Amino acid sequence: MQMLMPPPQIYVERTLALIKPDIIHKEDEIEDIILRSGFTIVQKRKLQLSPEQCSNFYVEQYGKMFFPNLTAYMSSGPLIAMVLARHCAISYWKELLGPANTVIAKENFPDSLRAIYGTDDLRNGLHGSSSFSAAEREIRFMFPEVIIEPIPVGQAAKDYLTRYVTPTLLKGLTALCKRKPADPFTWLADWLIEHNPNTPRLRHNVIVEEP
Repeated sequence: MQMLMPPPQIYVERTLALIKPDIIHKEDEIEDIILRSGFTIVQKRKLQLSPEQCSNFYVEQYGKMFFPNLTAYMSSGPLIAMVLARHCAISYWKELLGPANTVIAKENFPDSLRAIYGTDDLRNGLHGSSSFSAAEREIRFMFPEVIIEPIPVGQAAKDYLTRYVTPTLLKGLTALCKRKPADPFTWLADWLIEHNPNTPRLRHNVIVEEP
């Protein structure tokens, strides 16, 4: 008797990425590399941390000789925080980053991001979560409003689409059939943007964000 196995499901993982203050001008270039490497940028924000906030973020490094210099460096200017998602995001992002020590990265992994953008042992350009538990803590620190959970796949994805996407899409398709525009794809895209039930309410004149 042949056993029917359920189709494999891919668990989509999330990790935190930071573009550190001294290479923030390379933001667009680095984001392009991230997207071409198969990641989705789920959340993104630009912010500047105080020395106290940096101390809290790097609490696991507290007591080490480089800790004062690390907090001073990370609070020296704005940085870019991103939540990245893909299968095995934590390990893939760590691999893309290369070793934390820029000298070792340049010698042994010259194509890694830290080899390309890092300058010395301290200023290695970018940060990545070291483990699943670290990713959870760091994402909550930088994005306190984010609910950390797996991106739905399989039946969960179908249920999500049925509940949240299909009703709005059907209304849009019905309106499209009635209107019969010359460019149906563009018209439908504009209609969905205008009638998105999840459109957030934006607050204006917000300049500086702090976690």
